[in-house]
Amino acid sequence: MQAKSYEFLKTNPKNIITSSFQEALLVAEVAKYLGVRYVVFPDFRPNIGDDMRSYKEELFELNSALYRYHKQGGVVISPISTMLRPLPSKKYYKSLSLEFAQTIDLNYLKNQLVCWGYEVVSIIQKKGEVSFRGDIVDIYPINSDFPYRISLFDTEIENIRIFDEWSQKSIKEVDSATIIPAIAGLGDEEYKTINENVENSQYDVFNKDIYSLGYWYLDKNNLFDRLNLIYDMTSQIREYEIFHKIKNINFEIIPEAKNCKEFKPSNLKEFIQHNKNKKIILLAKNKILLEEKGIETDFVESDAIVNIQCQDQFILSLNNFVSKKRKIATVLVDDLKKGDFVVHEEHGIGKFNGLKQIKVLGKTGEFAEILYANDDKLLLPMESFELIQRYIAPGGVVPVLDKMGKSSFKKNKEKIKEKIFAIAADIIKLSALRESISPKPLCFDGVDEFISKAGFNHTKDQIQAIKDIMQDMKSRIMDRLLSGDVGFGKTEIAMVASFIIANNNYQVAVVVPTTILANQHYESFVKRFQEYDFRISKIDRFTSTKDKKKIQEELKNGEIDILIATHSAFNLEYKNLGLVIIDEEHKFGVKQKEKLKEMVKNVHLLSMSATPIPRSLNLALSKIKGLSALNTPPKNKQETRTFVKEYSDATIKEIILREINRGGQVFYIYNNIALIEQTKQKVQKLIPNLRILTLHAKLTPSQIEKAMVDFVDKKYDLLISTTIIESGIHIPNVNSVIVENADRFGMADLHQIRGRVGRGKKEGYAYFVVQDKNKLSDDAKKRLQALEENSFLGSGAVLAMHDLEIRGGGNIIGQAQSGQIKNVGYSMYIKMLEDALKSLDGKIQENDEISIKLNIDAYISPSIIEDERVRVEVYKRLAKAQNIQELYDIQKEILDRFGKIDTVTKNFFDKMKIKIKAKQKGIQSISNYGENITIIYKNDKKFIKAKAKDDSIILQAILEELK
Repeated sequence: MQAKSYEFLKTNPKNIITSSFQEALLVAEVAKYLGVRYVVFPDFRPNIGDDMRSYKEELFELNSALYRYHKQGGVVISPISTMLRPLPSKKYYKSLSLEFAQTIDLNYLKNQLVCWGYEVVSIIQKKGEVSFRGDIVDIYPINSDFPYRISLFDTEIENIRIFDEWSQKSIKEVDSATIIPAIAGLGDEEYKTINENVENSQYDVFNKDIYSLGYWYLDKNNLFDRLNLIYDMTSQIREYEIFHKIKNINFEIIPEAKNCKEFKPSNLKEFIQHNKNKKIILLAKNKILLEEKGIETDFVESDAIVNIQCQDQFILSLNNFVSKKRKIATVLVDDLKKGDFVVHEEHGIGKFNGLKQIKVLGKTGEFAEILYANDDKLLLPMESFELIQRYIAPGGVVPVLDKMGKSSFKKNKEKIKEKIFAIAADIIKLSALRESISPKPLCFDGVDEFISKAGFNHTKDQIQAIKDIMQDMKSRIMDRLLSGDVGFGKTEIAMVASFIIANNNYQVAVVVPTTILANQHYESFVKRFQEYDFRISKIDRFTSTKDKKKIQEELKNGEIDILIATHSAFNLEYKNLGLVIIDEEHKFGVKQKEKLKEMVKNVHLLSMSATPIPRSLNLALSKIKGLSALNTPPKNKQETRTFVKEYSDATIKEIILREINRGGQVFYIYNNIALIEQTKQKVQKLIPNLRILTLHAKLTPSQIEKAMVDFVDKKYDLLISTTIIESGIHIPNVNSVIVENADRFGMADLHQIRGRVGRGKKEGYAYFVVQDKNKLSDDAKKRLQALEENSFLGSGAVLAMHDLEIRGGGNIIGQAQSGQIKNVGYSMYIKMLEDALKSLDGKIQENDEISIKLNIDAYISPSIIEDERVRVEVYKRLAKAQNIQELYDIQKEILDRFGKIDTVTKNFFDKMKIKIKAKQKGIQSISNYGENITIIYKNDKKFIKAKAKDDSIILQAILEELK
């Protein structure tokens, strides 16, 4: 691809069409190296009438590319999929420049950005969003890698800063910002007309608005009419039958390269040393890349990635493709809204009723109102907000409200605390035992070569995980947990670890919970180790007694290097076991876990999990257990498109046939055992020849496993199932999932279901089907829309990720007894475990509550932070702050994000400073009556007097005293 592109573009800087986006990127690198001006179009594949919210990222990339093309021209490099679609007219590609000291009409700006397709939100986090907060405007232009914060002084731009969309903190000041339309550069009348067309549209989308359907009502033209297309015609493109679309256009097939060929040496340093007499043009974006590889030679400073050999020279690059910046959903424990259940450390489970401003003795403060049984209400001062946690329980359990002041919650908590201490003690004891054993010396020769033969570039997380494992193996008996979403490369890490051990003549046992996973791992290992002389075997439910006996003997004699097995691996005898890899440990029973403990007493252990690790537990466990997380998706991993559809036979039929016609299989989730066969008959009637399998919890585990093996072997086209489908199963051929009655599922469950497709090279599609969109509750609508809009890899919705993260905590400790967790909720359960681990390690501090009863006006003003959920988040962070610097950081952030801090807000910050200083000095309470202030220590009491009754003077007097 690069060789023939290089020969062609040297003499023919013309437009090129490729069969895939990956090929377009490779051609673009050649154009970059040759200095040819170019524009790369994204892979854009929506069908007419699709909800464009699910294609938002590609639409923004397309609009940015078209804007650049119409503005500056250049060679178009595009995948064929994009060129086969009519693209919006040139008239829509406008721009708006905002500069320092420029005078603007704020209302006009707001109207223009809305007409251009920017979505108005309270806090921006994604491209195409804008927020107006008094004299602060935040905007994330679709043509920018970062958002801008514009501060106004009356109508004049005072400054423009770029900022981080997740922390919301400013990064640096800039002179100007250029904004282009998100959907199209529409005027008022055009915007009104398109909205009317959308409103009257017959297309089936969740929300009919300009963001979902506006694109389909823009004036289109065909770029074929204006481009002199040069085709890189592969056989794949010919199958698209596109000739009728381009018969009047002048096109060519790029000839195969005559003088050049693709070339990339496995060891660049050695290649350069052995070919000093040949002309080698080495490309590197900086000298550090050469130093890193130990290469000393001249180089061309360029970030192009070109690797070809021509008759008279080699062009080789040290640069690598950088994975596109992915937004990982921030997991906000503080993400609390009215109506959520919470757990108070003393009073137990209640319902959060929102924030209430209340006057006490003429002074105003803000309180969290929590509803308990018998309509009792607790008003929690916001400076004590750390006393409550969000309540989440297994399976979305709706809890019973506790009675305020009763001792039942306290007793429950004490019982759970005892059990948690036992778990924590067990974890620390096992860790200490393993630490006392010296590891067997290992040789790490050949590891770099093994890694290089993976056939892909490892992500930075994978590289770090491999380094962590090697360091563990050198210094201790390894006990490391590797977490990462499906498809993020955990198996590759396991294979590198296995290579190290097997290459040192020790044995490896890879233990998995199901036969399907055993088959998956076995196939992956055999393929990856095909060039090596290692013996790999497998034992699962379907291994015959005769074969099992043979493998047992060979294992005992040391003839097998790597064994992949289900739970039977715990009962086998090994000659020289060096490493146990266990996948999804939490899915094994208590007895099997006890056997695992015996098995790994003096051998390396690598545990793998697809559930995220809670940050708090991560910190608590990190001293006794190695933790590695894979958060970066592999370069070519596909995203899963998500659509919310209203049920109709025609829709279901179209979805299934679309997937079957591209050679795939379909999951159909129907979570009602009583009606599942009826659903099968209904689908069979729609598509008579479809091979349909049904699965549900009333079948035995062996029946389910046998049926799933048949499905994996493509004996069926469609699997209709309840939610029992194994979440860890990797079936690359299943790339569409239908969830009927999706509004009855929790966000976390839908996010997990969606994660079961799009695991191969094809794009995945998730269809969340509801009976009647108009009858959905507001919560269900928000849930489904959030999932539809957040399809990017590693995203999920905040609540889904939070739920999964905390489940991950239960998995790690291996004792996530649902009864205990239901009584206190996941958040408090994990916090109690964290405290227990710290306590046993001698690191926990006494945590006496401090009472700050100051009769002053102190709260975060709604005139500064209007959105209550954002105010709640800030209160929570302030309440959890451990030192004065953290308070200053939050204070600066508020000033940065919201433009000002008024008197009552500053008073609240000062109140929090007093709380932290008082805690450091062992003070129990501080109160005031007018200017008279009382400070109570554990064994003493002190009275001081402020110079006046003014709130700020009282606060300053206390801070001065606590210096």
